[in-house]
Amino acid sequence: MNPHYNHEHLIHRIGWLRAATLGANDGIISISSLLVGMASSGAEWSVVMTSGLAGLVAGAASMAAGEWVSVMSQSDAEEAELALEIKHIENNPQQELMELQKIYEGRGLKPDLARQVAVALTEHDVVESHARDELGITEHSKAKPAQAALASALTFLSGGVVPLLLMWLTQTLHFDLPATLWCMGLGSVLTLFVTGALVARASNAHVWRSAFRVAIWGTISMAASALLGRALGVQMA
Repeated sequence: MNPHYNHEHLIHRIGWLRAATLGANDGIISISSLLVGMASSGAEWSVVMTSGLAGLVAGAASMAAGEWVSVMSQSDAEEAELALEIKHIENNPQQELMELQKIYEGRGLKPDLARQVAVALTEHDVVESHARDELGITEHSKAKPAQAALASALTFLSGGVVPLLLMWLTQTLHFDLPATLWCMGLGSVLTLFVTGALVARASNAHVWRSAFRVAIWGTISMAASALLGRALGVQMA
């Protein structure tokens, strides 16, 4: 066997990777856009930072709650389907065995071989066989609400704190407002680019395409927030 041959699959990462990606990107984009909008409106420095901190906490809690509810609903649906399938197996074992056989025939096995495979897998673990091949539920794809909620909250916090720190640093160095917004905005876009590239790398996706995509959307969001903040600030002045 080739010692350099890598046969590792990434399906086991899908659940937490999706939640982590959404959390980090949403944290950076949401907080940077909030800060840009507030600062562009002419709000006081303390108000801008307080709004950013409040948005950081509220966003992390919202991401965790949203992921928990969403993935828990998926988990409940999976459990209900499994319970129903177990009842079918208990009441009609031969019919369920035939269903497995037809599934394997549909995948290209000859009827006799499909029957042998169905019997063997049924004897090994009948519930697992039906969950995997009839319902599409596997250990890797099974919903994990707590994991998704925690990943979303932590990554939102880690992403959202970046523009907050950049805003605090530029103000500490006594940058004027345009320089503050440019530094914070460019720093946030660069962070989005890096996180997009890292996530793409971890999931074996196209690195540059993923990185540019998330950076562009972050830029659009901040620009729109700046324009809205400026317009509201002028109207309220």
